Amino acid sequence: MNGSMRYHAGLAAEEIAGRSYAGRGMPIARKRWRGVSGEIDLIARRGDAVVFVEVKKSRSFATAAQRVSRRQMQRIYGAASEFLAGEPNGQDTDVRFDVALVNDVGEVQIIENAFGHI
Repeated sequence: MNGSMRYHAGLAAEEIAGRSYAGRGMPIARKRWRGVSGEIDLIARRGDAVVFVEVKKSRSFATAAQRVSRRQMQRIYGAASEFLAGEPNGQDTDVRFDVALVNDVGEVQIIENAFGHI
């Protein structure tokens, strides 16, 4: 898959994951939010809590999950900290870090609090 196809596949996967969160009562507040530390694919709201979501697409859920690296998690933590600076409760905001896996047929598997599991 070339770069343009990967980019569009990634956008489609983020859209699918966003709909899945919205369907679970967690509206998407931001898409592709970028801070100095890096980018966060989706930021959802669950009441006063913030859910930071990394979206990974691959042929299978297992392959998608393997694409989340420790280095990437560190960048997401840094970007999340920047985002939280603008929240009413700042760094004391209730947060969760999820990974939304999207397979080739558009199914979504959400791993809640994923960074502790990957």
